[in-house]
Amino acid sequence: NTLLLHEAAALLPPETTLDIESIREVPLYDGDLEREQGIPNAVQSLKNRIAAGQALLISSPEYNHSIPGVLKNAIDWLSRPPSDIPRVFGGLPVAIIGASISRRGTLLAQAAWLPIMFRLGSMPWFGDQLALTVTTDAFDAQGHLVDTGIRWRLETFIKGFVAFVAENRR
Repeated sequence: NTLLLHEAAALLPPETTLDIESIREVPLYDGDLEREQGIPNAVQSLKNRIAAGQALLISSPEYNHSIPGVLKNAIDWLSRPPSDIPRVFGGLPVAIIGASISRRGTLLAQAAWLPIMFRLGSMPWFGDQLALTVTTDAFDAQGHLVDTGIRWRLETFIKGFVAFVAENRR
């Protein structure tokens, strides 16, 4: 899914950028930790990056027919304290893509993300869906998409999302 984000960035129109951020430094959410130490620096930094952006593109795998716990944990931290939700997510155009080796791609995970995105007050894009079934040979050794069908679908998706963002900037 990280490779998919990098390929999406390469397919953007020239005037558009995609900053790819990691959630590796986001700790496991712990209300006691939050109360005692506040929002961790890694979380605050990521919140500020999202709040400063024009849109959010999430590339989510699907684990056990749903959302990956680690990614949901990051969103849980990003929504703390609740008073920050409008600043970080309010009116933010959001698209969710994903790749999996399963036959249905990431359809169930993407469906599970929708109530969360609505709760956060974001503006999910429904213009297209990209829940790819990706085989091990879809990417080359350098991490570039070599499957032309997937590449076309990703490019079509990205162009549609960029247009949606341009129409709905917050």
